Amino acid sequence: MDSTSGNDELESAVSHLWQEHLQAPFPAGLRGAERAGIDLVLLDADAAGCVSAWLSGGGSLDDGRRSVLHRCIADLDRILPALGPGDDTPYWQRMYRLSCWVARVDPRPAE
Repeated sequence: MDSTSGNDELESAVSHLWQEHLQAPFPAGLRGAERAGIDLVLLDADAAGCVSAWLSGGGSLDDGRRSVLHRCIADLDRILPALGPGDDTPYWQRMYRLSCWVARVDPRPAE
């Protein structure tokens, strides 16, 4: 497979998962909440903004957004083990997967 078709496949996968994510409401009860010292609304907004920019930018990010996205991935790595009942873990796992795909980072295995 050439790199163009690989990029097309990645964009298609991200687009599909992104549409699924957009249909999911932000987890109830987490507005203003923190896990592992990380503001969940801000994390969600930052990661979502990067994914959206990547999709609208034809599969690329500027250096600033790339830096923000890598920070989001590190934050998601920290919050995922700290999530409890009612925190909608699948929502955060989906955002983690999207962020890793866009950053072209291999996601860690799901727990």
